[in-house]
Amino acid sequence: MKVLVACEKWGRVRDALIAAGHDAMSCDLEPTEVPGPHYQGDVRDVLSEPWDGMVAHPTCRYLTNSGVRWLHTDPSRWELMCEGADFFKLFLNAKHIPRRGIENPIMHKYAAALIGRRADQFVQPHWFGDPFKKATGFHLEGLPKLVRTHYPIDYPEGTVLEQECWLMGPSAERESLRSRTYPGIANAIAQQWFID
Repeated sequence: MKVLVACEKWGRVRDALIAAGHDAMSCDLEPTEVPGPHYQGDVRDVLSEPWDGMVAHPTCRYLTNSGVRWLHTDPSRWELMCEGADFFKLFLNAKHIPRRGIENPIMHKYAAALIGRRADQFVQPHWFGDPFKKATGFHLEGLPKLVRTHYPIDYPEGTVLEQECWLMGPSAERESLRSRTYPGIANAIAQQWFID
């Protein structure tokens, strides 16, 4: 299948899809971090192509529940939230692509109201082999929910599941590093979605 991976510079989902036999291309405003099929530019330039499927990772900065408090201290964030919701809906409304998974963390109530619905499924990295916690939501169109592949018994005794993203210190790369898809989730997407 021909699959677009929107707003991904890391190449993890793209490369997992390619390894599963799909014709996948990532797209981001920034260059890809690893060599592979990648369009550097605005996703709107390629969104109308005849894709069989799409996995999109729109920016969550102004939509996520963890940042809702800033809406009440910085009035300019309301407009940015509306712009972020409109960008998210660009993928949700790309009805010419029959199979779509749009990823975002838990949204606050204002963003969810603008988008019109909450995520269909939330998964955790430790469900798919990465020993971490990070609630990852998916709005699904034409795709099944991901099926968990790992359970506590699969991890060594005494494994502590931590929120790796919260352990990161301040840096210019922090937001970008926190946005990476965990390899186990990328592999689950490649193995469980876009199957004929």
